[in-house]
Amino acid sequence: MAITKDKFGVPLTDAKVSAKGILMPKLKYRFRVNFIAPFAGSQATTTMTQNIQSVTRPSVSVDEVEVHSFNSKVYLQGKHTWQTVDVVIRDDITGSVAKIVGNQVQRQVNHYQQTTAAASNDFKFDTNIEVLDGTDNAASTEVWILEGCFIQNVTYGDHDYSAAESQIITLTLRFDNALHEAGSNAGAGRGVKGNPFTEAAEGLITSTLG
Repeated sequence: MAITKDKFGVPLTDAKVSAKGILMPKLKYRFRVNFIAPFAGSQATTTMTQNIQSVTRPSVSVDEVEVHSFNSKVYLQGKHTWQTVDVVIRDDITGSVAKIVGNQVQRQVNHYQQTTAAASNDFKFDTNIEVLDGTDNAASTEVWILEGCFIQNVTYGDHDYSAAESQIITLTLRFDNALHEAGSNAGAGRGVKGNPFTEAAEGLITSTLG
């Protein structure tokens, strides 16, 4: 159960709610990204996870369907589209990250033979974006599961004699669908049926605001 500081927060008009306060917010730097096999074939992706610098959270848009009827018109929900996600990775001096990324790119398009994969199962993978609570607890408090990913774009950066910044590789991931699990539902997996957000409104964060 999330703990609040009852001195702070906006006064509430709902008589049914006696407590006031503010919840501990998620912090941007407490996260983990896992690339799920068969990303880059049989290569271990722990190196990728350890060298992630940043990742964008998923966003979704819904098409608008306009329906005309007599003097009026109404709007309905159409198809939805998940936007691409960018992952920024530190390019290590040993070339480990570059090799793993190159392996996945090569699985999608063989640039040596100018051939492509015969089926999506040969190159698509899943990606998990997980929110952590800042302790040594490996369990996540929120998970985004990106299904059916492939690398749409790779940017290897540039070289510059006047710069001292770390070299990075930026991946743009296109995916088919995203599953969102939060609070006590985090880690429930694909077995969830119906609406996973109708239970356990409180999150798993137990830290207090000091």
